[in-house]
Amino acid sequence: MSQDLKHLSARVAAGTLTRREFMTKAAALGVTAAVATSMLADVAHAAPVAGGTFKMGVQGGESTNTQDPAAWASDVPLAGGFLWGEPLVELNPDGSLKGQVAESWEGSDDATVWRFKLRQGIKFSNGADVTTDDIMQTMARHSNEDSKSGALGIVQGIKSMRTDGDVFEVTLAVGNADLPYLMADYHLIIQPNGGFDDPAAAIGTGPYTLESDEPGVRMVFKRRPDYWGGDQTEVAHYDSVEIIVLNDATARTAALQSGQVDAINRVEPKIAKLLDRAPTINVQSTQGRGHYVFIAHVDTAPFDSLELRLALKHALNRQEMVDKILQGYGSIGNDIPINAAYPLFDETIAQREFDLEKAAEHYKKSGHDGSPIILRTADGAFPGAVDAAALFQQSCQAAGIPLEIKREPNDGYWSEVWNVQPFCCSYWGGRPVQDQMYTTAYLSTADWNDTRWKRPEFDEMLLEARAEIDEGKRKEIYSQMGRMLNEEGGLMVPMFNDFVDAISANIQGWEPNPNGPQMYWKSAKYTWKA
Repeated sequence: MSQDLKHLSARVAAGTLTRREFMTKAAALGVTAAVATSMLADVAHAAPVAGGTFKMGVQGGESTNTQDPAAWASDVPLAGGFLWGEPLVELNPDGSLKGQVAESWEGSDDATVWRFKLRQGIKFSNGADVTTDDIMQTMARHSNEDSKSGALGIVQGIKSMRTDGDVFEVTLAVGNADLPYLMADYHLIIQPNGGFDDPAAAIGTGPYTLESDEPGVRMVFKRRPDYWGGDQTEVAHYDSVEIIVLNDATARTAALQSGQVDAINRVEPKIAKLLDRAPTINVQSTQGRGHYVFIAHVDTAPFDSLELRLALKHALNRQEMVDKILQGYGSIGNDIPINAAYPLFDETIAQREFDLEKAAEHYKKSGHDGSPIILRTADGAFPGAVDAAALFQQSCQAAGIPLEIKREPNDGYWSEVWNVQPFCCSYWGGRPVQDQMYTTAYLSTADWNDTRWKRPEFDEMLLEARAEIDEGKRKEIYSQMGRMLNEEGGLMVPMFNDFVDAISANIQGWEPNPNGPQMYWKSAKYTWKA
């Protein structure tokens, strides 16, 4: 088989090329219909191939990265963390849940008590048996405010926990039908003794062990022969996985084109279509809940002025950013973190329009003294963040708003700028349900409340929605929360981004996952090389 035919066959297997397109391209290469049909039959029956090394070029790594799940805030730690560790449950591409450390789960009628049954025979990578006490200690560590865990807002709703043989039981202060989804949060990787002994030891139940870690440079993993999830022909097919930090978009793309890596995240939309034309590369675009944002601390001047926040929101030309930054790989936002990909989304919330006249009016009412309003950005904040900030600055200037851009280095951005500085560019990958998105970033007590949005009435509505079984009433509460955040919050959402990845054409088993890039960082677990 020629190299071109091999790549075409791989694209059929990956689902990026239809049978009809394959037949047309094969004919152009001089292949008869009978031979092409036979090749398609071979592809249809192709089984996973064990072995080899899967190399990922990933944007979102820094020298400050740690293996402690509590601190994960960017893509590289997630990509590696899902190789060595697993939470109780995992999100499927269709939004359903799949048991990991937990084999099964059930809740009480009022959703206040949840029981998770421990999977039998599961071991940590250090050889120790996983116990329900390890699960309970994991939840205890993340609910400890000293841990500064990104999951703090999620686990603070737990009233009490206990173990009962092979069952871990959680009692909530307020019922929550979505609790199993919250347990899929990537911070809640189950660790020995909850990670209290050594949270960055990278000991978990995942299919790979961490062999080498150079923060901000690379990580190397080796497959566990004793992985509970199946042998190498069933899951985690590669012998080893290497994650290479490539924050520069040009370097990342060049590494894929030259074959130095097999997959990359965050393909720049402006080159995605061109890159997809290469016979050795497949570009994968997945719609989801991810959103690119400008975040302002509502408790810090000048952003403590509602009029100033409204001025900035009206000065956002969302459609221009979708067209110029996303190149169509996404949709406009509306200053709330929720879109139509979420259950119980309220499509009647009015879309905020780009209106320079209103922006100027609100800015005048704010009484701002005219000093520069500093927006911090970096290439690593999101693909096109620097250009997006420049577009925002231009429209603000047209409304008489003195927005000034300060470009920050990529290294240290997620520890020194995001959630620290009062106004910056950022991104969110989204969450499977509204409760988790709001709990993680907008609950007053959430450690990742990056806009400093602290409203008791908002917190009360969030708790009320959790306990509400009637979906119609629950949707109404979420709608009130969305409208409040839209009007008064410090969140500015110009766009919801598609996850745009690229993989070598010989990678098979790829399945788009709307929960995040690179199959929600499961590509190394579920793909294989042809």
